[in-house]
Amino acid sequence: MELLVVVAIIGILLAAAVWAFQGALERAKATKDMSNLRQIAMATQMYMNDNNGVFPGSATQTWMSQLELNRKYLSVWRILESPFDKRSTSESGDGTTAISYGINSNIYVSNVPISADKITKPTVFIVFAPTQASTPTVSFQGLGNSAMPGVGVVAATSTPGGTATGGTHSNRAKINALCADWHAETMSWSGTGPAFTNTMPTASDPDAQFRWSP
Repeated sequence: MELLVVVAIIGILLAAAVWAFQGALERAKATKDMSNLRQIAMATQMYMNDNNGVFPGSATQTWMSQLELNRKYLSVWRILESPFDKRSTSESGDGTTAISYGINSNIYVSNVPISADKITKPTVFIVFAPTQASTPTVSFQGLGNSAMPGVGVVAATSTPGGTATGGTHSNRAKINALCADWHAETMSWSGTGPAFTNTMPTASDPDAQFRWSP
C-alpha cells in the first residue's frame, strides 16, 4: 500500500513538472514571437523611410522579398518564421522558406499599398500578425514564394491558410500582433473586450472597426 502511495506521489510530481516545463516553453516562444514582430517593425519602418512612407508589397513584389532585398532591411528570412511554426525552413526565399507572419491585407487597394498617413488609428490598426491555417492545432502555410503582394492576414483569415480557430498560445486564447505605431502586444483572440478578431465596435471594444480597416 505504501509503495502505491509513493508511486502515486511520484506520478503527480512528474505531471506537475511536465506541466511547468510546457508552460515555460510556451512563454519563451511567445517572447520570441514578440521579438520577431518588433524586428519586422524596424525593417518595415526603414523600408518606408526609403519609400515615402508607403508600406511594402505590390502587384509585382511581395512585402517579404522587399524587406529582405539584399539583406537591406531584414538580415535573415528566419525572422519571418514564428517559434510556433513547426515547419523546417531555409534562407532561399522560395517555396522552402516558411513565412509565419502576414501583413494586413487591407493595406492594399488593388495590390497597391497605402502610406502610413492614411491610417486613422495607428495605435489600434494591426499591420503584422501570425497567419495561421484553418487546422485544429496551430499551423502555418505561408511561404517565401506566396502570391503577390505577399502573405496576408485580416482577423482570423490568413492568405494562404484560411480561417484560424484560435490564437497561437495560452490554450489558443492569445495572439501577438504589431500595430501601426510599431508597438507589439499580446491580445485576446476573441471576446467582449478588445480582441484580435473583433471587427465591429461595441461598448467594450469601441475601436474594433479600426483594428483591421485603415
